[in-house]
Amino acid sequence: MKLTKRLHSCVQLEKDGHTLVIDPGVFSEPDAGLGADALLVTHEHPDHFDEGRLRAALEANPAAALWTLRSVAERMAAAYPGRVHTVGHGDTFTAAGFEVQVHGEQHAVIHPDLPRVTNVGYLVDGSLFHPGDALTVPDAPVDTLMLPVHAPWNKISEVVDYVREVKPRRAIDIHDAYLADLARPIYDGALDNLGGAPHSRLGAGESATL
Repeated sequence: MKLTKRLHSCVQLEKDGHTLVIDPGVFSEPDAGLGADALLVTHEHPDHFDEGRLRAALEANPAAALWTLRSVAERMAAAYPGRVHTVGHGDTFTAAGFEVQVHGEQHAVIHPDLPRVTNVGYLVDGSLFHPGDALTVPDAPVDTLMLPVHAPWNKISEVVDYVREVKPRRAIDIHDAYLADLARPIYDGALDNLGGAPHSRLGAGESATL
């Protein structure tokens, strides 16, 4: 499986001639969803869900389909009958040849005064886990953890402890659009020295073979 990092929390996976894209939001490239056979969205916040990018992807490929939680599905389903699937914690499905398990139920707490939205994470092919905006620990081994390194709802100690709890074979940064290059060495050093798993980051458009 080939992983290509797109901007912020968007990632593209390729296997056997099929492409799956997770979370093409407003901080990802305008064409982030194009070419996808399957699209997954973790939650409704615009940095993960952009209706325009999803519509462009679904219209470019009439065979493409979207799997997501109810709040997003309700906004997309009418325009694409039979192609938008609602999923939740504990569900499993096959999307364009990728086997997907759904883990998690709620977005991380941003502030106690703000209501929490639903958030799901996706374990793809029993290997790569994308948690969206939560520090969800799936009840299954994780080979590659897509790691939200910087957000209004987390701090570096929590990110380090998350890696320790999941115990992946490796962690790769996502949710990094807010993080200035000047601060990168601080985060890299903490994760490399404290996380307990090899940690790396990919620039937008860079790829790795999993």
